[in-house]
Amino acid sequence: MRKLTLLAVALCVCLYSSMAFAAKLIVVITPSHDNPFFKSEAVGASEKAQELGYEALTLVHDDDVNKQSELFDTAIARGAAAIILDNAGADATVAAVERAKAAGIPTFLIDREINKNGVAISQIVSNNYQGAKLGGEEFVMLMGEMGNYVELVGKESDTNAGIRSQGYHDVIDQYSDLKMVARQSANWSQTEGYEKMESIIQAHPDIKGVICGNDTMAMGAMAALKAAGKGDVIVVGFDGSNDVRDSILAGDIKATVLQPAYRVAQMAVEQADKYIKEGSTGLPEKQLMDCVLINSDNAAKLETFAIK
Repeated sequence: MRKLTLLAVALCVCLYSSMAFAAKLIVVITPSHDNPFFKSEAVGASEKAQELGYEALTLVHDDDVNKQSELFDTAIARGAAAIILDNAGADATVAAVERAKAAGIPTFLIDREINKNGVAISQIVSNNYQGAKLGGEEFVMLMGEMGNYVELVGKESDTNAGIRSQGYHDVIDQYSDLKMVARQSANWSQTEGYEKMESIIQAHPDIKGVICGNDTMAMGAMAALKAAGKGDVIVVGFDGSNDVRDSILAGDIKATVLQPAYRVAQMAVEQADKYIKEGSTGLPEKQLMDCVLINSDNAAKLETFAIK
């Protein structure tokens, strides 16, 4: 009997230890790490989580809402203390965040908002409209306020793609001598940016500039332009990646707009930690971080989505 009692106590201790360990887990879910922006988010969040004493589990949804839903199920099954999420769709993500909330797991959104308030604890995003206006103003200046140009936009289902495009056009459309001859989605992809740019060059060989919704598309566009002997075409991106920094320093891409991905991800974990411990972040749900224009003047100071 005594042996059975001791065994029961040991099992209870193991179960309690397992539950305590699970409660210290922070799950970080982002799009593919093939994009350095999203990799920076994952690294920033996981490093901060570990610094604060949590286990960090980083997962990738590849912008697939079904896969994202499965990853939420994984986080719920693991008894996560919190989820840090760069989501796969502003509408499609709401149900998954609600499911986590019902399970007692708070979600902290970074980079992309969802189309419902009061479900996530925090939605910390870059001020995409403010940043796009900065990029648009720089583009207009580089273009000399005239000439034919192309716009490469991001994934159509991503709220940020529309916000950035709107910010660009609220600036550029004021100049009647700037004419957009093509506008295509390259789905945030460098490969698609290259392919779309190849086709556009054939149809519009006289383009003077290309404005892009993110840096990976800008890198693809620049590569296609150089391959076609048009390396002098003005290209502007958005994100503030090291790849575009190096391109700017080499005299190829002319500018980008930095959104502080690494710091935003760390802020989300800090707020998750406070919420877990105190039941509140003490901050509003919607939080905007201003963006910074990066060009040849300050590109050398850029490192991993932050100004050093």
